[in-house]
Amino acid sequence: MNSSQNIKIIIADDHPVFRSGLITIISNEKDIEIIGEADNGEKAYEMIMELKPDIALLDIHMPKMTGLQILKEIKKNKINVKTIFLTVYNDEDTFDEAMDNGVSGYVLKDSAISDISECIRKVASGNYYISPSVSNFLVNRRDKMKKLESNNPAINELSKTELTVLKLIAEGKTSNQIAEELFISPKTVENHRTNINNKLNLKGTHSLIKFAIENKSLL
Repeated sequence: MNSSQNIKIIIADDHPVFRSGLITIISNEKDIEIIGEADNGEKAYEMIMELKPDIALLDIHMPKMTGLQILKEIKKNKINVKTIFLTVYNDEDTFDEAMDNGVSGYVLKDSAISDISECIRKVASGNYYISPSVSNFLVNRRDKMKKLESNNPAINELSKTELTVLKLIAEGKTSNQIAEELFISPKTVENHRTNINNKLNLKGTHSLIKFAIENKSLL
């Protein structure tokens, strides 16, 4: 494999010893090229924009910008880069939020040294890689989705825009904020909210917000 075919990555982690260990391991891989490293999220995001790596390895908890904030910016701006999260936290809510926002790899730091090269290659080839120790989160996610669809079969009748509106409601956004993000009028957002309520048979002033928040990780 020549250098033009190498998998180009950046590594962002504010712990220098861990970052150095990763670099040492990855540098031994002939098909993976490290083109940048960062010790905070803001610098990592700037590198993604400037260097255009194939993959960004991101610590979830970093100063200035977290991995999740970077991931949301990547998704919002449709930036063509795959992401792998590195974390010490075996936390299902964080895992769900990462999956919701398009992460391709999720690696616990205690297994990163042994898993990271395989993870990078799998993600580069268009697959997902989840540390085996958190694979049960995927099973839970599927089970919760089946339960949601079973209890609310009409969820499958929502249009793509209605699902997007529902996700933004789950994030706590107002109709005006949703309108601004989707480049539509607040009145159109209100119409979508009414349609969602009707399709899901939700009654009451706060029922839509309650439903959205309760099912946030599945939307």
